[in-house]
Amino acid sequence: MPHVHDDRGCRSPRCRVSGSASVPREWLGLVARPRCRVSGSASVPREWLGLGAALMASSPCFVPQVKVWDTNSGFCFVTFTDHTSCITAVVFSSSGQVVLSASLDGTVRAFSMLRYRNFRTFTSPRPTQFSCLAVDGSGDIVCAGARDSFEVYVWSMQTGRLLDVLSGHEGPISSVAFNPYRSILATASWDKTVRLWDMADSWRTTETLNLSSDAMAVVFRPDGKELAVSTLDGQITFWDPEKGNQTGSIEGRHDLQMGRKEMDKVTAKHSSKGKSFTALCYSADGQALLAGGASRYVCIYHVREQILAKKFEISCNHSLDAMQEFLDRRKMTEFGSLALIDEGAGDEDGVNLSLPGVRKGDLSSRRFKPEIRVSSLRFSPTGRSWAVTSTEGLLIFSLDSSCLFDPFQLDEEVTAGAVRRALRSGQWTLALVMAMRLNEQPLLQEALESVPCADVPVLCSSLPELYVERLLVFLATQIERTRHLQFYLTWAHQLLMLHGQKMKNRSVSLLPAIHSLQKSIQGHFTEISKLCDWNRYNMKFAVCLSKQRGVKRAAEELLDGSESDVESAEGSRGEEEMDL
Repeated sequence: MPHVHDDRGCRSPRCRVSGSASVPREWLGLVARPRCRVSGSASVPREWLGLGAALMASSPCFVPQVKVWDTNSGFCFVTFTDHTSCITAVVFSSSGQVVLSASLDGTVRAFSMLRYRNFRTFTSPRPTQFSCLAVDGSGDIVCAGARDSFEVYVWSMQTGRLLDVLSGHEGPISSVAFNPYRSILATASWDKTVRLWDMADSWRTTETLNLSSDAMAVVFRPDGKELAVSTLDGQITFWDPEKGNQTGSIEGRHDLQMGRKEMDKVTAKHSSKGKSFTALCYSADGQALLAGGASRYVCIYHVREQILAKKFEISCNHSLDAMQEFLDRRKMTEFGSLALIDEGAGDEDGVNLSLPGVRKGDLSSRRFKPEIRVSSLRFSPTGRSWAVTSTEGLLIFSLDSSCLFDPFQLDEEVTAGAVRRALRSGQWTLALVMAMRLNEQPLLQEALESVPCADVPVLCSSLPELYVERLLVFLATQIERTRHLQFYLTWAHQLLMLHGQKMKNRSVSLLPAIHSLQKSIQGHFTEISKLCDWNRYNMKFAVCLSKQRGVKRAAEELLDGSESDVESAEGSRGEEEMDL
């Protein structure tokens, strides 16, 4: 996935960002606006990026927009401008055909990705500001949390009517999330609680999880059997939603590695005590957790071991604030930091450094340094990439294994020459297994395409179960760009038919591979179906045109025949008169 930026939104000086994801389509939605938070969402097979922005124009007014981008080309192909205030959350439905956005204007709007229009608007009985948004797996129930009334509103997608108002929290609602497989809604609030609501039991509160500090974010594991909550004290706690007990915790405050801002009176070590993770996201298999907050680092934790697996630095731009752990003491004076003083402005002899093209508003360039922070991050449903939105912009990290040598159960006898010798002798299974152990894409492609199509079912039945998942991932990447579409589809069909029953036992770990395979097949289906529809319509038009011409030709022949009959009748009548 390429790097995508929106200069008008994400690079605004006071822009914060956040997001959310949905399956099975791989779209990503984000919201960006100055001085406000930002959100987003993802879905497959087209890699689209939806970006909502409330931009500061030349007037003091905001221009809230929801933009949808194609990450392959980097072009924005649709912009929705129905909101009248800052957008706080964006989420895609499970089908990927509807994108919903919540705003501070007191509305939640649903936009169709087929007709590109706002087809549903959800409102509350009294004006309120919505801070978070969620939609259930079926796409029929929409929930939004309020920051001023401390309530959660529930609507029906089909009718647009308000179904219920969930009250009970004593603080602003910071995050809402649906269980992917059950009718359970989790709501996190600043009142140090997370409440679980049962949709099937008249939205009754089934559990109330008491936390050590204010809840900042809540997210369900993809299988719905675990709940992760981020709190203001820098901890990430894991809960069992069935029993309501805590199963683990991660102390992540020190992993944020906070920097010191220009106006901070304390060191970065002491200022990190009030910082926390504000965005969480599980990986597609549920084994890793992505976390980000008011820091230049994004952390990936191993959920089962509850340890830090890797830390990514999202920016090295020192023009942003809170990038350095220690400040330059030479710039510190009794009046404050010299970096905060605007040179050339405010003095009698000072000259305003005018910005190019500015007629009103800020007539001089500013020395304001926006603070580096992460406000949204989402894994792709395929698990091959993840995106993060920050003050620097939108960054997409992708896993490209084709450029790496990553062997699997390698020994001295497994070589490229041994693979080719096995292919020449017709030992297809041995050659394929050795190629997968070497894990070199060109060699694996050569071994796979050397197998006769008639032998594919036999080879799939004798393939060890250990290599089925790796072969499915390879097939998904090859189907997306190969010319031998039928050959690779035969492989995928036989693998799923012969090993499908065993795959059900570990469906969670195989979910990224299945999503990637579905994305590749759906992409080809979309392209080929358009061509087939075009040809079918042309053939129908040709048939109808030929029928019309045939009817016209038959009518002309009938008319010619009737005229000849009349002429022959008149000729015979003339002959009879002559005989008389």
